[in-house]
Amino acid sequence: QVQVAESGGGLVQAGGSLRLSCTASGFRITGAGWYRQTPGNRREWVASITSGGATSYDDSVKGRFTISGDNSKNTVYLQMNNLEREDTAVYYCKGGRSRLGRPIEDVWGQGTQVTVSS
Repeated sequence: QVQVAESGGGLVQAGGSLRLSCTASGFRITGAGWYRQTPGNRREWVASITSGGATSYDDSVKGRFTISGDNSKNTVYLQMNNLEREDTAVYYCKGGRSRLGRPIEDVWGQGTQVTVSS
């Protein structure tokens, strides 16, 4: 079964840190992205990493969040530092699935809740 599973969310005080994990099963991740969504709003992009390790970030998290990957564990991480109340959201991982070097599918996880208290 092809799927990704997020973990690592929780409740943290403003200024604190969390590390989210996204582990794929049934396929090898080739590039991934983290997104977040709050009630009544659209899902928004947070950060991405390519299969070659290149990273990119939304301006709102640049300098505070770091996306990385561990190929041996087929896992992508999102290290979140200096968290702000505005970071409160459900965080989703999107894993890229390829075949013969060509993207064929994006696989989404179920999300993990991050709540930042003041």
